[in-house]
Amino acid sequence: MKAPSRTGGQILVDQLTLHGVDHIFCVPGESYLAALDALHDASINVTVCRQEGGAAMMAEAYGKLTGRPGICFVTRGPGATNASPGIHIAKQDSTPMILFVGQIERGMREREAFQELDYRAAFGPLAKWATEVDDPARFPEIVSRAFHVATSGRPGPVVIALPEDVLTELADVADAPRYKVIETYPSSAQVAELQTLLQGAERPIALLGGSRWSDEAVKDFARFAESFQLPVACTFRRQMLFPADHASYAGDLGLGVNPKLLSRIKDADLILMVGGRLSEVPSQGYSLLDIPAPKQKLVHIHPDSSELGRVYSPHLAINASPIAFAAELSKLKPSAPVRWSEGTKTAHADYLAWSDPTKIRHAGQLQMGEVMAFLRERLPADTIFCNGAGNFATWIHRFWPFRHYGTQLAPTSGSMGYGVPAAVGAKRVQPQSHVVVFAGDGDFLMNGQEFATAVQYDLPILVVLIDNGMYGTIRMHQEREYPGRVSATNLKNPDFATYAKAFGGYGERVETTEEFFPALDRALTSGKPAILHCILDPEAITPAMSLTQIREKAISEGK
Repeated sequence: MKAPSRTGGQILVDQLTLHGVDHIFCVPGESYLAALDALHDASINVTVCRQEGGAAMMAEAYGKLTGRPGICFVTRGPGATNASPGIHIAKQDSTPMILFVGQIERGMREREAFQELDYRAAFGPLAKWATEVDDPARFPEIVSRAFHVATSGRPGPVVIALPEDVLTELADVADAPRYKVIETYPSSAQVAELQTLLQGAERPIALLGGSRWSDEAVKDFARFAESFQLPVACTFRRQMLFPADHASYAGDLGLGVNPKLLSRIKDADLILMVGGRLSEVPSQGYSLLDIPAPKQKLVHIHPDSSELGRVYSPHLAINASPIAFAAELSKLKPSAPVRWSEGTKTAHADYLAWSDPTKIRHAGQLQMGEVMAFLRERLPADTIFCNGAGNFATWIHRFWPFRHYGTQLAPTSGSMGYGVPAAVGAKRVQPQSHVVVFAGDGDFLMNGQEFATAVQYDLPILVVLIDNGMYGTIRMHQEREYPGRVSATNLKNPDFATYAKAFGGYGERVETTEEFFPALDRALTSGKPAILHCILDPEAITPAMSLTQIREKAISEGK
């Protein structure tokens, strides 16, 4: 039977529906009006955002939480370039995502028409695949391929340009079948070899990272770690991959890492690197393991074969997704008593001591150690924490015990401005969850306009906005490298509590520790998107050192 004629926009939206898309994030544009019209009658929820960067980050957060491609629509030219930070995050964080971009009509190409851009050239280095649709009849094929590319191997972003006339042109074409994630499994021989390596090890450790995990995979790996009493660390901003209250948890391998954890990894004789790439931050600037041949026996498990041996030459390379690999590991049992159990107990004790917020004191009336201790008591264990980039994130990464999969939204790419849009995306698709943003003053204003989106959709996110009046991370590095020569890092900020109220949310200014406790309760019970504007002493730049101490140390070293 011949398929009825449909516009390209209708065919596109029909493909999204059959592939299971339940939500898209967008900033509308005249270049894809036909697609917007098709969405009018679709069962897909639409979140209208205030800037394309925020929309793309919301879609990326969706991909992180669900494992399914986050979908974003933006208009051509500046709309597309505004969205590029979200694409870069999805690439470096291995997150499935598809960005649809409006485009000029086909007959206007290469004249530098209004907002014209070559999307294959512009997004080629950022995306797993960047393409443009030339024929509406090819929408089923191209969209199907996009879903497979975005989710297979090492997940990542796909960019598809939509010429305006392609969206309005009619075509007769059958729909594609629903996509299926292409799974990769470890062989029985590889699992047996891994068990042999474990039996012969004295000081093993596992490092968890990357994507292609699930709640069940996290539980499977925890069962394996418990059986083998194996110490486990998570890589940068992947702490939700292993429960912090597990007896095997040894901490996270990120910025400002526990020196005892670093020593433990360097002293290991066997490392299981599961899902991650051990890139610049977790590898401590590629200094943690020798390249290309680590002195430790390295077992590298990754869903993309091209990542195996790319930087580190593994003793055993296993091309498998964390989901499939963890399922196999959960079946293993030690064939003899393990020799490292006391070391695992010490590793967990070291983590507990390092992450105890009650031991932290710094300059100023607002003590972040006490704030974190209170949050640990007040907030549910499955609270979703979102943050962008800045020294403020240290308080979450070091002192919040992540215990559940799907509770951490933070860019391993180090992108600023991520926290607020990520929280909106999380709350939009998981309205029952508590969602908290940690943001710095500089970080917040890079996408703070998406607080208006939270208000529009009645999403009661909580923003803990830490204001020290500067780009703190850069100032810290200035004091280390050019002590006393402050340049381009000071900020003059608005009253963020009033900012929240102006949008229709809840806002309070917090200057002392004692003020924070009741303010948090009022914000949580307000039922509105809320900002707690927390004034932090500029000297409190890290939990361990003040700005003055960093400056004086640099001067003493002759810088």
